[in-house]
Amino acid sequence: MHARPRLFFLRPRFLVIAAALLAAIAYGGYEAYLRFTHIYEYDARATADIVTISSRAEGWVVEMPAPEGTRVDAGQVVARIDDRIAKLRVDALKAQIEGIRVERARLKAERSLDREQVDAAMRTRTSGVTVREKARQALQSDLDFAKLELDRAKSLFATRVINERQLQTAQAAVTKLEFQMLQMKAEHEQAEGSLDEARAGQERLKVIDAQIEALTYQVANLAAQMHQQQVDVEDRTIKSPVPAVIDRTFVLPGEYVAAGQRILMLHNPNEVWVEANIKETQVGQVKLGQTVHVTVDAYPGVPFTGKVARIGNATTARFALLPTPNPSGNFTKITQRVPVKIDIVNPPRPLTPGMMVEVEIDIR
Repeated sequence: MHARPRLFFLRPRFLVIAAALLAAIAYGGYEAYLRFTHIYEYDARATADIVTISSRAEGWVVEMPAPEGTRVDAGQVVARIDDRIAKLRVDALKAQIEGIRVERARLKAERSLDREQVDAAMRTRTSGVTVREKARQALQSDLDFAKLELDRAKSLFATRVINERQLQTAQAAVTKLEFQMLQMKAEHEQAEGSLDEARAGQERLKVIDAQIEALTYQVANLAAQMHQQQVDVEDRTIKSPVPAVIDRTFVLPGEYVAAGQRILMLHNPNEVWVEANIKETQVGQVKLGQTVHVTVDAYPGVPFTGKVARIGNATTARFALLPTPNPSGNFTKITQRVPVKIDIVNPPRPLTPGMMVEVEIDIR
């Protein structure tokens, strides 16, 4: 009578049910444990910095060497805009600069020649003025001596020591020297006038110097314009700022683009991360450097591992384009979410921005 209950518990059906119950209890306990030690977020996405490449110059697109999906290196050309007119402007500015430099060289040569002539004239005419000044001083001494002799002759004539002829001879000597003195003064003034003319030549040198300086400023101004035009030429060859993948192109060769118009979009495939919006009630448990297990929908069964790299300082609601005011006064509390950046460590497969992923943050 007592063997049947024992046989009942040993039946296969009962054993299967018992095993299933034990498995369910173990699974439930494990899930409960994970819920306390991990934070799950199923609405997460892979993201990256998408760079929009725009044109700084207007013109016709002549080449798009990197179509969508192409990998490019940093500095590789991704688009070219017609630069023929811009290069012609650079050539025109170079020609103007060269012409002004030639004119400046001519003025410098002319100044050098004038300088030599002015220096020679200054030396000659200064010497002439000096010689005439010395001669005038010597003649003035002779005149002073002749006047003294005349005064003495008059005294002697009054006492009848000398005759009238000797007096007339002394008077004639003074008259002759006075005439020579007037002639010497005229020559001295003429020499000083010639020296002033030579000094005026020095003033002309200053005029030439001013012309040379003005041409120097013109060259500097045109050089600045040429450098600006060269920048415009360089801007018509658009290069990738980083190693990247071309995500999308917006123009085709032959189209006309305006300044500031976007041409293509790209991102660096080596800098793709996961952004998860964690509930504000859980974000306090998230710390920098925590391990994150990532499941990518595009790669089922392929494990990805990441680290918490940044915790947002504002909720996603603060960045909403459409605010949600509450004019009626009825308040419904909604749990906000804080963006958390997760860096993938040695990804086994490439991630594309926009891919849906699930994250499991280990908060132990």
